[in-house]
Amino acid sequence: MSYQLELRHFRYFLAVAEELHFRKAAEKLFISQPGLSRQIKQMEEVLGVSLLTRSKKKVSLTPAGKYFKEEIEFVLNHLALTEAELKSIGQGHAGTLRIGFLGSAMQNVIPDLLLDLKKEFPRIQTSLEELSNRSQVNAVLKDRLDIGFVRLARVPKGMEIRPVFEDTFSLVLPEGHPVDEHDFKGMQQFSEEEFILFDQDYSPLYFDTVMSICEDAGFSPKISHKSVHAQTIFRLVENGMGIAIVPTALQYGFRLNLKLIQLSSIPQRAILSVIWKADNRNRALRNCMGLLLDDKL
Repeated sequence: MSYQLELRHFRYFLAVAEELHFRKAAEKLFISQPGLSRQIKQMEEVLGVSLLTRSKKKVSLTPAGKYFKEEIEFVLNHLALTEAELKSIGQGHAGTLRIGFLGSAMQNVIPDLLLDLKKEFPRIQTSLEELSNRSQVNAVLKDRLDIGFVRLARVPKGMEIRPVFEDTFSLVLPEGHPVDEHDFKGMQQFSEEEFILFDQDYSPLYFDTVMSICEDAGFSPKISHKSVHAQTIFRLVENGMGIAIVPTALQYGFRLNLKLIQLSSIPQRAILSVIWKADNRNRALRNCMGLLLDDKL
């Protein structure tokens, strides 16, 4: 067959797969809509499979199209990484480490890691991006991140997870709350309080752990608000909108007019873990993990 697939065709397909609209995808690619439609059709003919289902009202992905989209995302991300790594090496660096993290990891784990990297591998560059647990997993799987710092119990097949920091939880109360460390007898004192939690979709392990802390005290918490930002949670507590339970280390870096009571006697702990993809070939990652886990992979 004379028609051959080129890299641009994969980008064309990905644009359509993301937009699910030929006109919008064509505008995004700065090409004509008929030309884009023709290119996608030719691609399907070469591959011998339908990637899209077309109608007058909408465009949708076939099962083959959904699979192809995920694979193309990985390939294009990896090509972009390879190009960036080549430039970095050409400029005298030893590669780039792309790090995803939850906000609490910035209190201790990431600063320590960055200092260790600067000391042991000063030619490695780093980039940081704060993301939810789910977004980090997706980014690592799709080769957009090398490692992530998450609060998860498990990860998909092909990924690795190791705990790197264990923290206690602390109860967060408004400054004027009648209970303080001297009056604190247990979580059962707060069974009638309203709670402010991190959103379950943002951190399901944290959410389930806080629920278990309350359930161990004999009640299910009344949840008044949810957020994905620690500062928002602290501000809501500060303004008397409820109380919260957070990893103890999360308090550092904030100016708080709050009471924090460390729950050191409960069995639950806030576990921060590092995740990475087992087949990641980034040399900078191996150096990083050797420092982080004190164990050469």
